[in-house]
Amino acid sequence: MTSRVMLVSPAISAALREARFDDGCSLDPAGLRRARAAAGILPSWERAWSSPTVRCRETAGALELDAVEVPRLAGLDAGRWRGATLAEVGATEPEALAEWLADPGAAPHGGESVRELCDRVAAWLETAAGAPGRSVAVVEPEVIRAAVVHALGAPAQALWRTDVPPLTAVELSGRSGRWNLTVGRPLGGA
Repeated sequence: MTSRVMLVSPAISAALREARFDDGCSLDPAGLRRARAAAGILPSWERAWSSPTVRCRETAGALELDAVEVPRLAGLDAGRWRGATLAEVGATEPEALAEWLADPGAAPHGGESVRELCDRVAAWLETAAGAPGRSVAVVEPEVIRAAVVHALGAPAQALWRTDVPPLTAVELSGRSGRWNLTVGRPLGGA
């Protein structure tokens, strides 16, 4: 049995635009318009899921998906860095930021390490593989990155080598623990 999982990144929000660790903000007006414009272009699906974050739930709603929130699809827990930009963290905690970016097992912010995120997403993806047919999930960019790392069998350090633009899709298809990957499908006009 082949399973197909499409992972969709959320539309643009102030946090994404400012390279800010998620702070629970809503989509900005342009992001909401783009997501609404993309409604109805997704292939048919049997199941829809969403990260519990505000911007993912709003994107799923704008795409007209009746998505079930899945806590295991939450974005990376950035601990005390939540709401800060990379530049702000770099200015106040340069050594901690450098450690976090270089060592996937490090969590100097008091939250979740990159390795923990990758393990969590891999476990969810293998569970999702048991669902026949097509599924769609609106998830944070780092969740998509972790799924790509898992699908390719790449080391956790590769997470930082993958860009995930707003409102794009990555498609995974597979069975028995083996995934094929289609990347970068746009979901609407620029």
